[in-house]
Amino acid sequence: MAWVPLESNPDVMTKTSSYYADQESKMKEGEQPISEKIYHMKQCVSNACGTVALIHSVANNTDQIILEDGILKSFLDETKDLPFAERGEMLMQASGVIDTHKESAQEGQTEAPGDDTPVIHHFIAFVEKDGSLYELDGRKPFPVNHGPSTPETFLEDAARVCRDYMSRDPDEMRFTMVALAATD
Repeated sequence: MAWVPLESNPDVMTKTSSYYADQESKMKEGEQPISEKIYHMKQCVSNACGTVALIHSVANNTDQIILEDGILKSFLDETKDLPFAERGEMLMQASGVIDTHKESAQEGQTEAPGDDTPVIHHFIAFVEKDGSLYELDGRKPFPVNHGPSTPETFLEDAARVCRDYMSRDPDEMRFTMVALAATD
């Protein structure tokens, strides 16, 4: 199963395997504390990373984002107490989220590729929770704790991690950041 990928466009919405192995090793050895309040879900569907990243972003900021009754609020309520993999499985059955994703995938400035088209781009989310900066990637079995952060330093802290990613492959120019922010 695959979805049409979302365009990396704010109006619509990593490389080095030894680096990831080191992250996983630190997590397994308990060197990386993870808040119990983090909402993290498995990406079970190809090309759904944009929607998964948006869900991660909203779900971990419900103290600041008041959701009205609707598709997303219902999905988060239904999955809040489920483990990582089961949340991803529930997303595969969430027809309202799937339909919204399909509609959003057609809204970009470029023609959306087919749902079976291989895509090399990937979305992840950064959130501040309980005094730490977390990277949330539905392809990883765990959140990555990048160290201390606060709501006031979050943007700077996330930019630092992004610079680190970019420095691992300085010739790669296909890198985009999108921020969810208040409109007031």
